[in-house]
Amino acid sequence: MRTNRNHNLILASIACLFVVFCFTFGALADQTTVNKEVLTVCVPVDRCPLFYLDDNKEVIGIGADLMRAAADKAGFEVEFRVMKEKTLKDALDNEEYDILMPFGSAIKSSSGQSSIVSDNLMQTPFTIVTVNHRNITSLNKIKVGMLKSLGGVAETISQMYPGMEINLYEKIDDCVKALRKGEVDALLHNSYVWSYVLQKPSYKDLSAQTSTIFSMDFRVGTRNTAEGYDIIKRLNQGIDGLPDTVRQGIILDYTSRKLYKYDFFDYINEYGVVLLLGLLLFISLLIITQQKYRSFKLQQEQKMRELIDHDPLTGVLSINGFRKKVVELLRENPDTKYILSYNNIRDFKYINDRFGKEAGDELLTFWAKKSMEVMEDDEAIGRMEGDHFVVLRHAGGNTQLKKDENDVINHIRDFFINRNHDNKVRICSGIYVLTPEDYRNPDVDHMIDFARVAEKKVKENLKESYGFYNPDQWEKGMRSADIIGNLPLAIGSGEIQVWYQPQVNFETGKIIGAEALCRWNHSKLGWISPGEFIPVLEESGLVYDLDCFVWEKVCQDLKRWNQQGIHRTVSVNISRSDIKEQVDIPNHFKELITTYGLTPDQIHIEITETAYAEDSALIIDASRRLREYGFEVEMDDFGSGYSALRMLKEIPVDRIKLDFRFLTANGDPEKGRIIVSYMIKMVNDLGMKLISEGVEDLSQAKFLQENGCSEMQGYYFCKPLPVEDFEKFSEETITGLLKKEG
Repeated sequence: MRTNRNHNLILASIACLFVVFCFTFGALADQTTVNKEVLTVCVPVDRCPLFYLDDNKEVIGIGADLMRAAADKAGFEVEFRVMKEKTLKDALDNEEYDILMPFGSAIKSSSGQSSIVSDNLMQTPFTIVTVNHRNITSLNKIKVGMLKSLGGVAETISQMYPGMEINLYEKIDDCVKALRKGEVDALLHNSYVWSYVLQKPSYKDLSAQTSTIFSMDFRVGTRNTAEGYDIIKRLNQGIDGLPDTVRQGIILDYTSRKLYKYDFFDYINEYGVVLLLGLLLFISLLIITQQKYRSFKLQQEQKMRELIDHDPLTGVLSINGFRKKVVELLRENPDTKYILSYNNIRDFKYINDRFGKEAGDELLTFWAKKSMEVMEDDEAIGRMEGDHFVVLRHAGGNTQLKKDENDVINHIRDFFINRNHDNKVRICSGIYVLTPEDYRNPDVDHMIDFARVAEKKVKENLKESYGFYNPDQWEKGMRSADIIGNLPLAIGSGEIQVWYQPQVNFETGKIIGAEALCRWNHSKLGWISPGEFIPVLEESGLVYDLDCFVWEKVCQDLKRWNQQGIHRTVSVNISRSDIKEQVDIPNHFKELITTYGLTPDQIHIEITETAYAEDSALIIDASRRLREYGFEVEMDDFGSGYSALRMLKEIPVDRIKLDFRFLTANGDPEKGRIIVSYMIKMVNDLGMKLISEGVEDLSQAKFLQENGCSEMQGYYFCKPLPVEDFEKFSEETITGLLKKEG
């Protein structure tokens, strides 16, 4: 009896320990789960196989699985929400969502909020569908039906094909009805969705065109806030760490399956006649259906492999196929010397604009054809995007390069000339010579980057032909990338500051204004010279973002000074890039002074002389409108070497800003003084105001005053100052300086 009791106690103890173990393990597991930050992801679910709901009402699909994989790499856990808004722009205003999908590029929400997008998860090709294999000859002359949820894509298409008429519908069925009634000539959606939709039996009369109209990026987006920026930055790390094999596997998995589920009417439509034969043909029907499914699956898999590894337009390898082929060739031919070139056509956009997209496509196809004619089996050519081709070629020295120029490049250059058009195609190429390390550890993207740096150098020098990779240029490119990538964070964190350099009247010793200048104390690179970061931002198209920040900060400071009873005037710079980016610059400044309660005389607009020389019509019109609003417009850097006297007759400016470094540059100093004195007299006789910048000592200041220029700016009076030090700078400081020198 006692033995049984002890035995029961032992069993009870073991059971308790097991329960405690399970509870502890579960708690640890829960804790692990809790440690991952949850992201709420908004997606549409009417785009199978990209996004759709399975039988358990869970969001799945290519886009959903790619998002889960990238988020997992970035340390996130995702929670999908079905988009309840009509469009992505509407959903962007809903703060319940952390991020949204899919984006092709950054857009503004319905309320005007800007967005920020991630790196590309994949490329989604868009194709058109017609009835009974109808051949579409010109995309600029057709009516196209699309879903309303693809409104953003429709805007992009309208820009690409301005002659195309686009009608939007609620559902695919509505689109198909419109196509069959002749309301539209074709339907447009991405190829993955078509691979699902066209499985519907009643759509047998629909057929997809073989060529891709265009490919759109597939990205994640959110509102452009500090929190949004942090999320996207982390997600980009996950996306960057996502292997291509994983992406391709996800796409292949969904596109090779027959995801469409037949309803009753589908079965009647597909097998109605067969069903009338009765049960005797049932077994045969099963066999036929199985064979049909197997054949369909094989075809889908083959098409997907072709889509992944080959460019549908030119027939050469896609970038994914090129990567795989290069690795394969390097491993099979370790003793063969190779070079990798990155090639593109200068101003290809203007070729499309002038001759049409079809002519541009013919040129690319011709380029691919001529290249493949001279290439051997152990070489490779791929198309990255647009007019960018990459080639792995035997390293045959100058002889091989000249032969390729004669056999391929010269034919491409004369493509339009041989077709009776006066247009010579210009090609820029960058060449990277592979090293032993490239054979041991092939990193194709890195090789392409090296070749791209060399090509960029050729393009920057306004040349064509080819150039070889230079490691110093690579380092410069990395630094430029660091500058470009950190601009939004630098503006938000205060790394970029607005400094002020006083402008004085040398005759009276009075401070007459100041010029607003940028200074950047980079968190990693330290103080960066404006001479370095401004050209980089201009080249990347981001200088407008920087200038908008400066203009806004100047207006904030002017408002604060006005409230303190101090009426100041500040000169701000605008560039030709700003006017091209924001056509209505005059109205932008008008809204700024209205918002901050300023008067137009408090802001002087400086436009460089080079901008007037290069984009005279556009900038002259902007200057005229600025003056109509009451702003004073200045020509900056006058005399810097680009002067055209006729501009003084044509341009509407109030003040000329003389670059006094003209006098201190190379050449005969006496001749320089004579030129400067006559420039001052000429400006005064024309009735324009004048200020000289770059004044560095007393003798220069006296020379300017003696020749009729009293307003000055430069290190002799004061260097640019942070706003706190500028506010402390006083006219007594100027007076003391002049007494000391005098």
